[in-house]
Amino acid sequence: MFNAKSKSENNENVPASASMIGAGTSLKGDFTSNGDLRIDGVLIGNIIGSAKVIIGANGTVQGDISCQQADIMGNVSGSIKVKELLQLKNGSIVNGNISAAKLQVEPAATFNGQCHMQVSPNSNGNVISMKDPEESEYAEAAAR
Repeated sequence: MFNAKSKSENNENVPASASMIGAGTSLKGDFTSNGDLRIDGVLIGNIIGSAKVIIGANGTVQGDISCQQADIMGNVSGSIKVKELLQLKNGSIVNGNISAAKLQVEPAATFNGQCHMQVSPNSNGNVISMKDPEESEYAEAAAR
């Protein structure tokens, strides 16, 4: 009545809030979120997020995860696709394929699957080749 803007226009600038599935909570079904998501309980289903997903040390996901960034400290059974940085923390267990622009795996993390490193959306796509000096010597000697 007093404002010419519609309700949808007023909500466009509202920041997305964080969501949490607490310990002792189990959900079955797909989960979609525009804000950060933390799981300390059990989720049987897929996660589609446009922000950061955190799987806590006691958290379990049985399904696929697609998001901007992810920190995994718990258990994931399914594929993980991250547009930026994927961190597999100590104690995490991932059974499934992963795809990420950047990957950090701590020594006590467990990962069983295939890994595909994709070009980061923020990079210019240039790849710099680093050659081992000994490798170059062997290659030159083999070519003679």
